[in-house]
Amino acid sequence: MNLNLTSKTAVVTGAGRGIGLATVRTLTAEGVRVVGAARTLTPELEETGAYTVSADLSTAEGVTTLMSGALDRLGGIDLLVNNVGAGDDMDPRGFLDTDDGHWSRVFDINLLSTVRATRAALPSLIERRGAIVNVSSISARQPTTGPVAYSAAKAALTALGKSLAEEFGPLGVRVNTVSPGAVRTPVWADPDGFGGKVAARAGMDHATFFEQMPQAFGITSGRITEPEEVAALIAFLLSDVAANISGADHIIDGGAVKTA
Repeated sequence: MNLNLTSKTAVVTGAGRGIGLATVRTLTAEGVRVVGAARTLTPELEETGAYTVSADLSTAEGVTTLMSGALDRLGGIDLLVNNVGAGDDMDPRGFLDTDDGHWSRVFDINLLSTVRATRAALPSLIERRGAIVNVSSISARQPTTGPVAYSAAKAALTALGKSLAEEFGPLGVRVNTVSPGAVRTPVWADPDGFGGKVAARAGMDHATFFEQMPQAFGITSGRITEPEEVAALIAFLLSDVAANISGADHIIDGGAVKTA
């Protein structure tokens, strides 16, 4: 399928690894000129050939640095992928263990980064009749006892996508949400990441936990999702092939969410 994305411009946040990195690779392969942003610019991101910006997107200053740099470099923005999220301090803490500082950090990176980046990009997106994809999570639909703040922030992000689609759809800007389940990224695959913390709380070594995740999470397909699969869905939603899809939340989780 030809997505007809050649010559488009895009900004991808959280581009240093995982879904963001896979999205940059997919879009550049489609001929898109991409600015990839991450707090830490990884060698893998540099190798994509995308323009890169180092910025802490949990802060207003970081988002301003990214978006002003992207507009200068690209001359305008056709596509925006708000992927940054989770955060290195993500852990399976419950409500009473989540203080105000943690709530603020989680909402800054998972919600307000999208609010700020979208606000900065919208004049260009409206002019070019562009598209936005926000990366949420099935945690917005199936919150657990932890991480409670993350689930709440992702639920807010999913609701934000609906509101943006309603307000700016008449101006030619499509907004959609992609909600992955467990994905083979450092969040789950790194023993020092969130998955390692969950395994430790369950009294398991990380390797055993990671191997048993599909069964434990009720994933119908029997495996977790690959970052490239999420990136392919994002690219499709950004393209004119999906021209009449807007305001939708697309789950990609191998069947873990059982409700309609």
